[in-house]
Amino acid sequence: MIEDKGLLLDTHVWIWLNNAEPELKPKVIALIDAAAQGGGVFISAITVWEVATLVSKKRLILQISLVDWIETALSQPGIELLPLSPRISIESVSLPGIFHGDPADRIITATARVHQLTLLTRDNLILQYAKKGFLSVLKG
Repeated sequence: MIEDKGLLLDTHVWIWLNNAEPELKPKVIALIDAAAQGGGVFISAITVWEVATLVSKKRLILQISLVDWIETALSQPGIELLPLSPRISIESVSLPGIFHGDPADRIITATARVHQLTLLTRDNLILQYAKKGFLSVLKG
């Protein structure tokens, strides 16, 4: 299995965390908080794009401007934004095994693999993929 060097939050987990949504269980919040104290919580750059897309399509309504929400969410202690590097881009199109075609999910998964992070997600397709041993995940 892949060595764990921190947590990568899937887009929905990051949204739930920053909007204090009840979908995120206290146990998961405690796990994120503990990882953040060690500087080990990461967000993929594509996650910012996904949030912006959800807002533009009115599938996510924010109480503040998108820019303010993103800046506030990224300024939380222990959170680090990971850029979309050439290595992640290449990995996203050459993931081992069979992975579905959603480009954002592919980039998030590749980011976790390249940086040896555990992906915190509730995405069933990603959870199924991880069962094949290609990715370290925790169900968020």
